[in-house]
Amino acid sequence: METLLQEGSSPKMLSPLTLAFVGDGVYELLVREYLVSLGNCPVKKLNSRKVELVRCQAQAQALSELWPLLSQEEQEVALRGRNAHVGHTPKNASVADYHSATALEALFGYLYLGGETARLRELFGRILESWNTHH
Repeated sequence: METLLQEGSSPKMLSPLTLAFVGDGVYELLVREYLVSLGNCPVKKLNSRKVELVRCQAQAQALSELWPLLSQEEQEVALRGRNAHVGHTPKNASVADYHSATALEALFGYLYLGGETARLRELFGRILESWNTHH
């Protein structure tokens, strides 16, 4: 996959909320791809399963489980995302979970924009392993 950034630029130069904006879409696409790979089922069921995986609490748990596997650089990106001033928190999420979910999304955005799709898929695979063990 080609990087979407211009030659010589780095995803490190982007704000953590911009990384999270991209990472949100990347994470949701990976979830959708996974769910569709399980076989054909009604869209309503696909959507309810998707919501389970993308909600703040699930993403916060995923980050917690991935943390020991992350490189120092990846942890720094996630910390930047977690510490970013988001300005709001959804009604159904705690502030801590929302910040952790933002951290995970920032990490996924960073990896995607950096062209590190193998690492992105490796981490997402770990999330799915854990999810499937607990659900």
